[in-house]
Amino acid sequence: MSIAERGNFQRAAAHLNLSQTALSHRIRKLEDDLGVKLLSRTTRPVTLTRAGLQLLPRAQATLEDLSAAMDEVRHEGTTGEQQLSIGCLPTIAQRYLPHIIRRFSERYPAVAVRVYDNSASEISELVRAGTAEFGLTIVAANRSDLAINILLKEAFVLVCATDHPLAKEAAINWSALAPYPLIRVSQQTGNRLLLDDALGSRREKLQWLYEVQHTATAVRLVAAGVGVTILPRLAVNSAEADIAMVPLHNPKVTRALGIVSRAGVPLSPLAEELSRMIVRELRKERRSTV
Repeated sequence: MSIAERGNFQRAAAHLNLSQTALSHRIRKLEDDLGVKLLSRTTRPVTLTRAGLQLLPRAQATLEDLSAAMDEVRHEGTTGEQQLSIGCLPTIAQRYLPHIIRRFSERYPAVAVRVYDNSASEISELVRAGTAEFGLTIVAANRSDLAINILLKEAFVLVCATDHPLAKEAAINWSALAPYPLIRVSQQTGNRLLLDDALGSRREKLQWLYEVQHTATAVRLVAAGVGVTILPRLAVNSAEADIAMVPLHNPKVTRALGIVSRAGVPLSPLAEELSRMIVRELRKERRSTV
C-alpha cells in the first residue's frame, strides 16, 4: 500500500523504515506466491497492475479491521473500559438497534459498542475474522464455519406510492409489475441475490430502469413517484404516510434473518447478553407477523 500511495520504491521504503532492496525482495516474494504481478515497474511513478488494483482495497480493509481491533484491545487495557463489536444489516440496525442499545447501555453504561452496519456478505466476513463477535444478518444454512440461530423469515413485498394503481390490491403476482418501472438495489446486497435467484429468467421480463445502493434511497424514489421497488417487509417503515406495501405471489420470496457467530467460539458474556436482547425483540416481531 505504501508503494501505491507514494508511487516510488525509495519513498515507500523510507516510510516503512526498510531498505529499498528489502522492500523489493518482499514485493517480489509476494508476487511469486500469488503468481501475478502487482506492480508495473516500467512506468514512473510505479503503478499498480490490474491484479494489484483488485488486491489493494481488500488489503486496506483487512489492515483497517486489524487496526480497529488493536485499538479496542489497547483502549481496554489502558482504561479498563470494555468494548463490544457486532454486525447488523443497515435496515435492521435503523429500525431495532437504537432502543435495544439504549436498554443495553442502561445496564452496562461503561461498555462501548461498535456497530458495523454493513451488507450481509461483509457481516459474515467480519464475524469470521473475529472483528465482530456476532452479526444480525441474512442467513443461509450452508455455512459450516458459522453458528446460525434463525430468528424469523420475512417476505419481500411491492413498495409503491399510496396513489399507485397497485397500492390498493390485497396481493399481486409478479407478472402484474411488467408495465411499471422498477427500482432495484445494488447487486452487492444479499436482498438482490435472493431476488435474482428466486425469479430466474422472469426478472428479465420486468422493467428494471433504476438502481441504487441503499434501500432508503429506493424508498424515497418510490415516494417521489419515480417507480416501484421490491424490498423485505422489515426494510420499510410501515408508518410512512406516502408508502404502501403489497404482498407478492408466484413466487413468494422470503429471506431468513438470524444471529451468526463463529462456530465453536463462545460469545463473551456481554455479547451473549446483547444477543439475547436482540433475539427477544426479533421474536416479538415474528409473533406479530404470524
